[in-house]
Amino acid sequence: MESEGPSEPGFVGIRFCQDNNMLYPKEDKESRVLLYAQEADSSCIYVNKITHEVDELTQIIADVSQDPTLPRTEDHPCQKCGHKEAVFFQSHSARAEDAMRLYYVCTAPHCGHRWTE
Repeated sequence: MESEGPSEPGFVGIRFCQDNNMLYPKEDKESRVLLYAQEADSSCIYVNKITHEVDELTQIIADVSQDPTLPRTEDHPCQKCGHKEAVFFQSHSARAEDAMRLYYVCTAPHCGHRWTE
């Protein structure tokens, strides 16, 4: 024979939401009712993106014009001194939105001008 005393809380089980997986128990303290709520889509509340802009041309040293392994061109004369020859190279940008670009350095010993096209 079963006792007819006060019923004890039983195992409720795990409830699931069709959209976002598991529902989490949440108590409504005012009405003392157990509710189920879904967790937020993302636990991230705020994102602060900090980017450091560096002028890539200032990072190129003028001595690169003396590097014998770099290709040379006479199709892009220096705009500063008019010297016909320049070395050039490709550089991968740290920023994903920028494509690869060519950098030119004037080979005139007194100039060392740097530019990109």
